[in-house]
Amino acid sequence: MPSARATGISRRQFNAGILSAAAAGLAAPAILRGQNLNSKLDIAMVACGGRGGANLQAVEGENIIALCDVNGRNVEQAGGKFPKAQRFNDFRKLFDKVTDSIDAVVVSTCEHTHAMAVMMALRAGKHVYCEKPLTHDVYEARQVRELAAKTKCVTQMGIQIHGSENYRRVVEIIRSGAIGPVREAHVWVSRAWGLQPKESAEKYKDIVYVTDRPKEAQTPPDYLNWDAWLGPAPERPFNEVYFPGPKWYRWWDFGNGTMSDLGSHWNDLAFWALNLKTPLTVEAMNASAPVHPEIAPASMTAVYEYGPRGEGAQAMPAVKVYWHQGENKPDIWKQGGIPKWGDGHLFIGDKGMLLSNYEKYTLLPEKDFKGYKPPPRTIPRVSEHHAEWIECCKTGRQASANFEYSGWLTEANHLGNVAFRVGKKLEWDAEKMKATNAPEADVLIRRPYRKGWEL
Repeated sequence: MPSARATGISRRQFNAGILSAAAAGLAAPAILRGQNLNSKLDIAMVACGGRGGANLQAVEGENIIALCDVNGRNVEQAGGKFPKAQRFNDFRKLFDKVTDSIDAVVVSTCEHTHAMAVMMALRAGKHVYCEKPLTHDVYEARQVRELAAKTKCVTQMGIQIHGSENYRRVVEIIRSGAIGPVREAHVWVSRAWGLQPKESAEKYKDIVYVTDRPKEAQTPPDYLNWDAWLGPAPERPFNEVYFPGPKWYRWWDFGNGTMSDLGSHWNDLAFWALNLKTPLTVEAMNASAPVHPEIAPASMTAVYEYGPRGEGAQAMPAVKVYWHQGENKPDIWKQGGIPKWGDGHLFIGDKGMLLSNYEKYTLLPEKDFKGYKPPPRTIPRVSEHHAEWIECCKTGRQASANFEYSGWLTEANHLGNVAFRVGKKLEWDAEKMKATNAPEADVLIRRPYRKGWEL
């Protein structure tokens, strides 16, 4: 099957199309509208083990041109299936070598290196699929979102549940007004990984128990490029409490705990259904442990206040959205006011409530919704999250979890952690990207980078 690049626009058409982008120092998207849907994308995989391996399997019907992973075993294993693909252990070298040979990039590295790989791909005019969370901090999310808009590349954040029938149905029901205007919503997940008492770590089957940075240095495995794994994070010796993944996600230098990981999936539904973007205030409390300079908490609650949104029939009132992780749950859940689902979303409207999770939803109180008929479908259905992105790369449409949408979602999730780490209710100025009452939050909104890994 010919590649998308081989069957696409001519060199003359391509050069004409990049003139305006070149003036800004950017390349144009590799594929424009009208691309042959039967052609194949030439894809580079930035990480090909773990989530990267799952993403590789999802796009393996396209042409896999390059494989990159700091873990040499992952590259070797993936290379057995794609023997013609070039191999790398540092994505900077990949972009140096194969940029002219690819249409698109799939980024599945650890959270702290997402933005670097994504920005390199976007600057080269390549379409990008990036695992959640999109970036490591608020500043990076803003930079990625704005660059994606400038390049018009097709983008998708890896929140696979976003493409599900259940999520789309819930959005349609909420927006139809079935439960009336929603003024309060709760999201909760039961995973309890991170800083917590040892007995809690054992109870909730945390994958590693640690309460501080290890003092001892260990020798990295010979198959691991530890310097490239660290990327922009401050240099530190290798230790098995960081690697392999997802041990790293509890460490502030590498991840943001459950909030940015599962929050990308679960907060997505409230963010989508309620047409959210920038909170007015963010506060965090009820953590399983005090603020730690190195490690994210296992349990925590964050509260977001959003102002009125939309106009006319699409108008929505001010709303409070609560995020609960680990041991924390909404009061109505603890008091038996709703079924005690382990993970879920609860939308509380003036006329009733909607309770949902990944697979199902129910309207409450049930007696008030006997005979209820859902509204017509208004949101396009997709066959699968990766397939949607691939199709959009070939048609020029934008995917549903594109970086414009997921960039704002990522910013909001990160702000919950910022509020927790600062220890005060943040008053958020989205335009200036500042917590106006907490200048000490600046370093958490935009982190410093290790030399050679600047954004």
